[in-house]
Amino acid sequence: MHKKFLPLLLLSSLLGSFAQEDLGRKAFVFPVASDTAYVVLKTIVQRPLTGFTLCMRFYTELTRTFSLFSYASERNYNEILIFVEKPNKYSLYLSDRAVTFDIPEKMTAKLGGEHICVSWESDTGLVEFWMNGQPMVRKSLKKGHSISTEASIILGQEQDSLGGGFDIDQSFVGEITDMYMWSRVLSPDEVVHTWYNEALPDCLINWRSLSYNITGYAAIKPALFSVRRAG
Repeated sequence: MHKKFLPLLLLSSLLGSFAQEDLGRKAFVFPVASDTAYVVLKTIVQRPLTGFTLCMRFYTELTRTFSLFSYASERNYNEILIFVEKPNKYSLYLSDRAVTFDIPEKMTAKLGGEHICVSWESDTGLVEFWMNGQPMVRKSLKKGHSISTEASIILGQEQDSLGGGFDIDQSFVGEITDMYMWSRVLSPDEVVHTWYNEALPDCLINWRSLSYNITGYAAIKPALFSVRRAG
């Protein structure tokens, strides 16, 4: 995983035919490890991000490192990266810096997939990480930073170049569903609503109206775990 700036590529080379679809109760399935299977998400970010929240569910048996969410720009290929270092150890990278959260075993779902929310705000630099509706202690990262608008957003792989540079040993194998992103930090109550899969407005990425393009061996199938509820 490269953390330094690399030569610039044209974002236009990534643009192609995108489907737009309500993926409620559906999941992207990545059945095997590869460096060729991925999903590109398309969204419009009108101004540099000075805060965000990203929530998603995923289901995997992987015990090695893998990427959950890769947001790359010409400025930096790890503009936003959510990376699993090993089971129950999650890192958020913003450009060349990262914070890591070690999740207690008792907070994990064990069966039926995990729900995570990650948020960051520039004003304070505070990062929040929520696992299955439960918060971890806040940490600090890149106070005063902003995130580039023109981005390549990819699921299934980690970008070591804009839209490419994939490593099979960092690929995701499993299922991803219920992904939403906002250009602000959600309140604690709102995060809990996302765990229950309750809709919140003004998404940058909206699973119920998702613009995407699949490349390689990946598929859309009924989610095996998005119907799970707390309690």
